[in-house]
Order: sequence, then C-alpha cells, then structure tokens
Amino acid sequence: MTTVDHPAPPPPSGPVPYDEAFALVLLVDMLRIRRLEEKAAELYGAGKIRGFLHLYIGEEAVGVGALHALAPEDNIVATYREHGHALVRGMDMGVLMAEMYGKQEGCARGRGGSMHLFDRATRLFGGNAIVGGGLPLAVGLALAEKMQAGRRVTACFFGDGAVAEGAFHESMNLAALWKLPVLFCCENNLYAMGTALERYESQTDLCKKAASYNMPAVAADGMDIVAVHEAAKDAVARVRAGEGPVFLELRTYRFRAHSMYDAELYRQKAELEEWKTRGPIHTFTARLRAEGKLTEEQFLALDSAANAEVAKAVAFAEAGTWEPVDDLLRDIHTPRSPM
Repeated sequence: MTTVDHPAPPPPSGPVPYDEAFALVLLVDMLRIRRLEEKAAELYGAGKIRGFLHLYIGEEAVGVGALHALAPEDNIVATYREHGHALVRGMDMGVLMAEMYGKQEGCARGRGGSMHLFDRATRLFGGNAIVGGGLPLAVGLALAEKMQAGRRVTACFFGDGAVAEGAFHESMNLAALWKLPVLFCCENNLYAMGTALERYESQTDLCKKAASYNMPAVAADGMDIVAVHEAAKDAVARVRAGEGPVFLELRTYRFRAHSMYDAELYRQKAELEEWKTRGPIHTFTARLRAEGKLTEEQFLALDSAANAEVAKAVAFAEAGTWEPVDDLLRDIHTPRSPM
C-alpha cells in the first residue's frame, strides 16, 4: 500500500439524529453545491467563466452543516471559496452564475466574479480575495452588533492558511478581549494553497492557537455533516448567549486543486483517492439509506432536480447582458467638485 502524507481517518458512520425532512435538506444543499461546482469547472474550461475559480468540491459538509446552525438574521463573512456559502444562504443560483460569467444580472453586477459574491438581503458580507481578509471584517460586524445590544452572530469562514496571517491573531485577540459574538470557522483542508500544514505551521493543532486567546476551541470532522452541524449548533448557542467568540476547526479535504490555475504537484494522487472514500455526500447518503430515510429513487430525483437547477442557472447567465462600457467607471470614480 502506498504511504501518504495525510492518511484519511475512517469514513463517517453512525446514526443520523435528524428526521427525514431535515436530513434531506442537508443532502440537497450538498448536491446543489457539488453540481454547481462541477458545471463551473466545465464552463471555466470552455472560457465562459474567467479570472480565478476556487471550487468547494469535497468540503460541502462544512458550509452546509455550519450555515444550517445559524439564523437568517446572522452575518456571514466568507473566503474566495464561497459559492457554497452563497447558495445555502439563499442566493439565487442564476444570479450567482451570472456573477461568475461577469454579467450585470449578477449579485455584484458582474464586477466581483467568483471571489467576491455579496448579498445584502441574506447578510452575506462577501467572499474576500485576501487570505484572512474577512477576519477583521467579521470582528467589526460583531462589534457593531454588541454596541447595538443585538443578538446576531457573525460567522466567519476562512482556510487554514489564514491562521498564519497577522490578521488572524489580531482578530482573535480583540474578539476575545471584547467578548464579541463571532463564530470563527476554520476550514482546515490541510493545504494552504499548495503548502502542507506541517510545512508552514510549527504548531499544527490549530485549536491550541485559538485557545491561547482564551476562547473555546473545538475540532470537528469536516467530512461528516452531522459532526459539523452539531458542533456548530453548540458553538452558535454559546456565542448568542453572550459568552464571547468560539473557534471551530472543521477538518476537511478538497477534492480539486486549490484553483483552476493550480498544477497540484504538492500532494499524492493516492492520498486524494483515499480521502475521496470519505466524501461527505456519498457517506451521508449511505447512512440515510441504512436507516430507511432515503431510497435510490429519491436520491436520483434529488440529484436530477439539482442538475435541472444548474441548467436553469446557466441559461440565465447565458441570456444575461454585459455592462455598458459607459458604466465602467460607475461607483469607482467621482469627479472632483469645483472649489
């Protein structure tokens, strides 16, 4: 057997502690993300989507499990790998696809593209192209909420690479000092872009870093949607109760390259194939089938519906319009007023 650098733990197993209706909601959202991302990769290859594109394939349980533990009025701050977060939060898939196409029917009029999805109505305060750039934004949103004596939680998603940034330490410190209502969700996929965790962090237990700022730090299996959802529910309850910030390390693995430009020379194919046996969709599906909460016919129907939604989104984006050239300086340059 080939030795790999990061061997995969056993696949998620055990009972699913949810009724059939909610369990299928979780499954559907993971399927929607997976089918959208697969189509996005295809469209990128066809030149329909340009710029940068970072796929969430393999990590679906993290976004779905955590976001379903939050309330509609809570704030979300994401990274540049945020298509799944936007979908689960309620962004229309057609609007999302139009943004990736660069069409003005997109959520940012086509100006942000894949890395800068934003939706005020669902309180999605952006993907962010800067590694760790969302952390101080989340702290600011949480500070505003505390100053107004509100009950909103701000959930901030970021990758393991962001833990090496100064903004991470500054944000964790202030959030803990001021007992701010922030849920820090670290999507640890073991590789910061193309560098293995142990090659850039002297302390690879990320929970210990968070705990050093005197806040609760919990690790959960990011390939197991049940583990993610339960950990997120507990963390959200603590934050909303006014106990201050909580750090969740969600240990996951992406099945695609860091971005479409990544040659992916830093990890072994055998390691990737081993981790695919822990894929969050097929392991969760197997558990539901074992408990009689899902039939093959149901799964095929749900998958067909997800594919149909993707096809409709692509058609919407294809029919979208380009921003007029005369509008290109809109919201960017304001003529100087005469003295």
